[in-house]
Formats: sequence, structure tokens, C-alpha cells
Amino acid sequence: MTRATPRLTDRRIGLLGGSFNPAHAGHLHVSLEALKRLDLDEVWWLVSPQNPLKAADGMASLERRLAGARAIAAPHKRLRVTDLERVLGTRYTIDTVRALFQHHPKARFVWLMGADNLRQLPRWKGWAALVESIPIAVIDRPGFAPAALSGAPARRYAKARLAPEASRSLSDRAAPAWTFLYTRLNPLSATAIRNHKT
Repeated sequence: MTRATPRLTDRRIGLLGGSFNPAHAGHLHVSLEALKRLDLDEVWWLVSPQNPLKAADGMASLERRLAGARAIAAPHKRLRVTDLERVLGTRYTIDTVRALFQHHPKARFVWLMGADNLRQLPRWKGWAALVESIPIAVIDRPGFAPAALSGAPARRYAKARLAPEASRSLSDRAAPAWTFLYTRLNPLSATAIRNHKT
């Protein structure tokens, strides 16, 4: 690991992965809600070199996406923007999570995702292994809650779902454990921002 990622002891860390193409207020909203409602010490933004589910065409360089994410996260001391997948040499979330557990066995990680990602989670490599490896917090997004909560992952792991009022203990739970957080909805998406610029 690099100097930017020292070994951690007993830290509660939220992991928010994605292309961040570009980073925007929606990412910030998810992260700040997670810090507050999950009792986390930090949230790490894992800026992916290339999301396997997204086309490389139209993807800004990793350096540009990192710079944009750092600019948005800079005012918030408990947000850390990283290129850990490049450092670790991983491409898929399940491999990244396993590597982080290996490097930081005493940290308590929570995977963060929007409701849109819960809906399409079965497209991810090793998605069931991921759910069974790390506690997950799903943050609501406009229009996605009904489909997300009726989809295959939510049904399969219905008994592992925590009520929102128990979400502060999520990082202490053994996987599978997940919660769905209803919040003030932020409609921003990277796709909409890119389309507006064109």
C-alpha cells in the first residue's frame, strides 16, 4: 500500500466506488449522509480506472476524474479521494474489497451504493460474494427505490436487512447485512451532467 493508505485499526470506513465521470454533488450527498447516519470515521471515494460496466468511450482520464473529485471533496476532512484500484491492480469491486480486507484486517468497511446500483447489482462480478463479504448501505435515489427493493438482491437477502434506525451499527455487523436509507433525494447524475455539457 502507499503512504496515503496506512494500515488502519478499528476505523469505520465507507467505500464509494465509481467512475466519478465527473464527481458531483450527488456523490457528496451520499457520502455526507453515510458519515452521519452510519457513524463512520471516513468515506473513501474509489475512483475506478475503468468501470467494467461502462464504455471507455467518453470516459475522461483517471487523472482528470481524480482532480475533479478532489476539488469537490476538499472542504470535507473526512472524505478521501483515492485511486486504490489502480494501486491494488483490481478491476472488480469484489476483488477490491477482498484486497482491502487483506491489507486492513482491523478496519470496519461498509460498501456504499445508490439505489440504482442495488437494482443492477446482479450484473456485477461475484455480486452475491460481495454481499456476503461486506456490510452494505444503499442510499435512495429519485425513482429507484421501488425497483431496487423488489429486485433479486433485496429479495434474496431480505432477512439480512437492518431497519434504518439500526443503521449506526452496520459497520459492526457480520455480512450479509445491509440497510436502505431514505434521504433528501438528490437527482444529480454524472450522465446528466455530461449530457448537459454537450
